[in-house]
Amino acid sequence: MLQWRRPTADALRPPLLLLHLHRDKIRTLKETSLRDPIETVSADGVKITAYRFVEKRQVARVIPAGAGANGAPLTHVISEATQIHQIGVELSGGSLLLEPGALQYHHGRIQSEIQRHEPGKGFLSRAVASAGTGESAFATKFTGTGTLWAEPSRKHFILGNMDAGDDLLLDDRAFYACSGGISLSTHRHTSVTGILAGNGFMQPKLSGRGAFVVESPVPVEEIDVIELSNGEAVVDGDFVLMFSASLEVVIGPLVKGLRNAFRSGEGLVYKFRGTGSIWVMPTARVS
Repeated sequence: MLQWRRPTADALRPPLLLLHLHRDKIRTLKETSLRDPIETVSADGVKITAYRFVEKRQVARVIPAGAGANGAPLTHVISEATQIHQIGVELSGGSLLLEPGALQYHHGRIQSEIQRHEPGKGFLSRAVASAGTGESAFATKFTGTGTLWAEPSRKHFILGNMDAGDDLLLDDRAFYACSGGISLSTHRHTSVTGILAGNGFMQPKLSGRGAFVVESPVPVEEIDVIELSNGEAVVDGDFVLMFSASLEVVIGPLVKGLRNAFRSGEGLVYKFRGTGSIWVMPTARVS
């Protein structure tokens, strides 16, 4: 059964810490004051944890504010707090697939190799699928025992576990990492109008059993999950993070007729039918 977790209120509350650091103290993945753990998932010798950096970081935005008395341009500088996240992985004999270029460093007895998605297909087929989904045709596979850190990001990470039969279709470029029991392939929409959709006519597909990480523009507490039981739902594709592959999906205009489609202002939408889950990001456009 597919499982995902919302962090507890305590985990989401900014930590209040007094740090007493000594130069001879070495921070480790298990005991650290540099990062604050948010959520953890495990499967088959792989433990994946999403962290938030404890120290506050600031981002400055410069906003034009007209001209001064001497004609010189005036600006306002606004300093905003931002959160930086990072994925840490403990390998205990298991294997991890990671998005190419996402590794920061690892230590321990860990071997790495390049793994092709959908190895039975030729180069041209993989290239077309990669262009259609926005995902690389390859992933880096890490196997062994040790600790691995991915690169920090200002985006958010959604962690979950899935069983065989809980296949998921992801938004373009949402895949980040998964344990070795999960495979990444390409799903092709059969509807002609799907070619014109914002997510293209192909989407990344996760299959198998294990733990996974997807990258999201919004935090997990801002994700709404629609559960369908032989039901129907219509969602603008720009707000869909992922959905159950068991759902029947048609991508097309909200209303019939080209003229009516333009009048509706909605463009193309996802029309779901059946039984499964849809992860929606209501605040995606204002993040």
